[in-house]
Amino acid sequence: MPDSKKYIFAFVMTVAIFATALFISNSVSEGKLAEIQNIQYRLSLDILASETQSALLEETSCRNVNQIPLTKELGELAERLAAAEEQSGSDNQDVQSLKKQYFLLEIRDYLLMKKISEKCGVNPTFILYFYANETDCEDCQKMGFVLTALHEEFPDLRIYSFDYNMELEALHTLRSIYGLEETLPAIVINGDPYYGFRPINELIETVPALSRLRTQQIKLQKEATSTKTLEN
Repeated sequence: MPDSKKYIFAFVMTVAIFATALFISNSVSEGKLAEIQNIQYRLSLDILASETQSALLEETSCRNVNQIPLTKELGELAERLAAAEEQSGSDNQDVQSLKKQYFLLEIRDYLLMKKISEKCGVNPTFILYFYANETDCEDCQKMGFVLTALHEEFPDLRIYSFDYNMELEALHTLRSIYGLEETLPAIVINGDPYYGFRPINELIETVPALSRLRTQQIKLQKEATSTKTLEN
């Protein structure tokens, strides 16, 4: 093959490889953008749903106090938002905007559930978890795992997570209400703040609300065992 043909062939191959790489890159970028837009759309709908639920509060049945659809939606949105943050980076402006919308949605849900609880005369346990990025808080990720395990232990817990350093006025107000210090990780359980990493057993033993849940759980387990024994 003459040298000119070799150069042309090499050039064509280089262009083809570059074009393929560019196409793949654009496809991935479009995929990330589509996912971010999808999360944003769902957040907008859920914020509207929260406002509607507040307006319909007087009509809410106390029998379904633990089955509010918006609360269930929060967990799924948190997972998708975490995936978007991992793909696009925590400093991405779209991701930052989504996180702010999500935190507002959490605060709305928290206030809504408190109102419903007061109306229905029930006392759920609320946990507000304040964290920071790993570079600013070495124990925050471990504390997150503890809270996930705690929710598996007590499914009726209502846990809301917030980035302590997020510039959001509503979040600043929430921190001020509970007089939070800058020591992280920080959790607020039914209005009482706790600081630093705490293993799950320590939390259950030292936090009155969680101790009561464990006592109730043990009581129900004993009653279930007694019932089975009588049936046999």
